Amino acid sequence: MENSEFAELKRPIALVVDDEPLILMDTSGIISDEGYAVIGVASADQAFEFLAKHSSLELLFTDVQTPGFLNGFDLARKVAVRRPHICVVIASGAARPSPADMPASARFIAKPISAQLVHDVLQDHCNPPKR
Repeated sequence: MENSEFAELKRPIALVVDDEPLILMDTSGIISDEGYAVIGVASADQAFEFLAKHSSLELLFTDVQTPGFLNGFDLARKVAVRRPHICVVIASGAARPSPADMPASARFIAKPISAQLVHDVLQDHCNPPKR
């Protein structure tokens, strides 16, 4: 999708990153229920490529451990520098962030996640759309 195609969605856009297909599908559904148009990718590398081409993103929700060169912490730091307006939420069931891992503007949540947890974090940390 090009940026002009995103404008037609009439909903804010979220990029969800997880290399586990079922988790990606579940997380995408939860975030879609919060009012976002969701694009799902399997790695932080793919997400970074997407971000290089598209500027209409409002939310990045990423797992930490994904295949490829970048992990979710790397991606979050790059987004904080290049696109500070994007709300960033990082999730992991294994990794826990150290102070150097995350940009100050990002929020970390531990997996497993629930729809209520995601809702609460988006309400508190982001400017989510009205459902």
